[in-house]
Formats: sequence, structure tokens, C-alpha cells
Amino acid sequence: MSSAQGFGSNTPRTKLTQSQLNAILLRHLAFRKSQPGGVRASLKMRDLSHLDLSGIDLSDADLSGAKLFSARLTGANLSNANLYAADLRLANLERADLRRADLRGACLRGAVLSEASMVEVDLRDGTLLHYSASGEMSAHQYEDSVLTSELTAATIRGADLSRAKIANAFVMQTDLTDAVLRGTKFMRANLTGSNLTGCDLTDADLTEANLSGAKLSGAVMTGCAINRTNFSGATMIGAILDAAQLRAPNLQAAVLAKALENPDDDLRDLLTEHLSWIDSGGKSGSRADLSALDLSGRALDGVNLSAAILQCITLRGATLTGVSMAIADLSLADLRKVNFTDADLRGVNLERATLTGANLTGAQLGPVHIQTMSGHVWRANLQRARLGMAILRNADLRKANLAGANLAGADLRGANLNEADLNGADLTGATLDGATLENANIADAIGLAR
Repeated sequence: MSSAQGFGSNTPRTKLTQSQLNAILLRHLAFRKSQPGGVRASLKMRDLSHLDLSGIDLSDADLSGAKLFSARLTGANLSNANLYAADLRLANLERADLRRADLRGACLRGAVLSEASMVEVDLRDGTLLHYSASGEMSAHQYEDSVLTSELTAATIRGADLSRAKIANAFVMQTDLTDAVLRGTKFMRANLTGSNLTGCDLTDADLTEANLSGAKLSGAVMTGCAINRTNFSGATMIGAILDAAQLRAPNLQAAVLAKALENPDDDLRDLLTEHLSWIDSGGKSGSRADLSALDLSGRALDGVNLSAAILQCITLRGATLTGVSMAIADLSLADLRKVNFTDADLRGVNLERATLTGANLTGAQLGPVHIQTMSGHVWRANLQRARLGMAILRNADLRKANLAGANLAGADLRGANLNEADLNGADLTGATLDGATLENANIADAIGLAR
């Protein structure tokens, strides 16, 4: 199988200087504005390595076979661009617009695409091509003529790849943390060892994909096709799965949340030891660690798990009314439809936790003032938490970090959001009657009436 950097390897690429490129960009800008003298940028088979293309508009441009090795393309507009078999190794494409771009057969090994918009991008196989002396492009006439797109070791944190086509591509050891992959086609893609922590794979197609050794903690996989997917050694503790998916035989090869053998006795002993640890200031007993356990549906009302470690815990449908979980770590937890009414969650860590449909009426999610010489304030961390349709009526969210959180359709009536950080939070359809937002950071908040 051929790799993208081999495309046109026998054909020398013309090296462009920054000034030559600037002239082409000026004509392309005129073309985009339908001005006289405007010409669509044609940079196919050109060498643009190491050039600074930050913020440029190359939408609809032809960059097929171009060499963009280590080029700087931060914030660039490459929507609808032809990047067929382009060499983008180590390129910086942070926050770039690549919507509907043709990246078939492209090599993005080690590229940085964090927060890029890659909606409907095409990263499927391409056909190995070459240029004739007249400049015409044609396919090689031999068997091994397929170019496989490669994103090995790329950094794609927080990017939006909704409905992207990534079938058969190499995506090994790639960082896709918090990426939006809704409806993305990953059929037969190799995602070995990739980090998909907290990503949204809703309705994605992973049929026959290789996810061996991948990290999927906190990933939303509802509606995701997993027929014949290889999950060998994949970490799926805290992943959000449908009931039908949990019964899939291939999922048994993954690392999943564990159930206690004797839950009633084990929990009683664990809570007793934890209370002793709290009362003695850590001198006796032991701090509770319930990480990676499945305690779905259990009644734990009124328990004291302050400062406990509950990373990736599954508590779906559990009742925890009046619990004390101040400064507890519930990051990446599955807390769907949990009843947290009147819970003490001050200073809690709910980063990337899923609380869809949870009831947090009257819950305390304000800061904890640590009694030290510095008077440190420990804020509740709900960064990127999923609180869609959650009930937060009269909840105390003062100073809470809700940056990037999903609060779509949430009930926030009477909630105290004073000094909260809502930067980039999604409040589409949320009810805010009687809520207070004094000195709150609402920069880039979605769906919030200004």
C-alpha cells in the first residue's frame, strides 16, 4: 500500500517563495470576490513547505499533490479545497476551516488540527497519480496504486469531524480528545492506540475498524455502529453506550467498568473506612476510590464521599439525594439520570462527565474555601460536562467552570451562575428564568440571549 508522501515522488515540485505565493493569493482573493483579474489559486504539485499561510483564504483552491510539510496554516480557510494526496506532515492547521475539503490520500502524520472545522471532509483512499510532461494527471497502471490517507500521531483535539469520511485511513496513535465525530464514517479505519477520550461518536460508523488499545473513556457512542469492530484492550470505562451495544460480543475484549462482587458489604466497608479517613484528617482509615466501578441504579442517598476518587464511575440512574461529594473527582463519569437533589457538590470535579437528564435541583456546586494562609478557592469544575436536559433548578453554580459544557435544554430556573465561566458553553433551549449571571463569563456562549 502506497503512502501519501510517495505521490508524485518522481516529479519535482516547484518551490515557491513567500512573495510568489502572496501574488497568487492576491489573485485568488480577487477571484473569490468576483473582481477583475481574479484567478482561482492553482498550487498543485507546488512546494510550500515551511511557509506561513496563517489566516489565508484558499477556499476552493487546487492544492492537489502540494507539499505543505511543516507549513503554518493556523486559522486558514481551506473549505472545499482540493488537497488530494497533499503532504501535510507536521503542518499546523489549528482552527483551520477544512469543511468539505478533499483530503483523499493526504498525509497528515504529526499534523496539528486542534479545534479545526473538518465537517464532511473526505479522507478516504485515493488513487496514486502522476503528471505527464504536458502537466496532465493520470493514474499509475500497476496493482499497488492506492493512496491511504494517514493521520498517524496527529493532534486533532476538539476538532469537528462530523460526517467526515475516514474509511480505511490510518489514524493510529492520534489524539482525538474531545473531537466531534457525529456520523463520521470510520469503516475499516486503523485507530490503534488513538486517544478518543471525551469525544462524541454519536451515530458514527466504526464497522470493521481497529480500535485495539484505544482510549474511549467518556466517549459518547450512542447509536454508533460497532459491527466487527476490534476493541481488544481498548479502555472504555466511562464510555456512554446503548444497552444493545453493551451486549455486543466484540465489546468483551475491551476494558470495561467492573461490578463489585458483594456490593452491599463492600460499599459499607468502603464508606466506613472513608469516614474514618475524613474524621481523622487522613491519619486512619482510607480514602474511597470507586473509579471504574459500575454502580448503576443503586440507592446511595445521604452518603459522605467528600474528596473521594470516582473517576469514570458508572452511576446511571442511581439516587444520590443529599450526598456529600465536596471536592470529589467524578471526571469522565456516566451520571445519566442520576438524582443529585440537594447534594453537596462544592468544588467537585465533573470534567467531561455525562449528566444528561440528571436532577441537580438545589445542588450546591459553588466553591470551597480552603483554610490555608493563601485562602485558596476551589471551584467546581464542569468543563465540557454534558448536562443536556439536566434539571439545575435553584442550583448554586457560583464561580463554577462550565467552559465548553453542554447545557442544551437544561432547566436553570433560579440558578445562581454569578461569576461562573460559561465560555463556549451551549445553552441552546435552556430555561434561565430567575437565574442570575452577574459577572459571569459568557464569551462565545451559544444560545444565550445577550
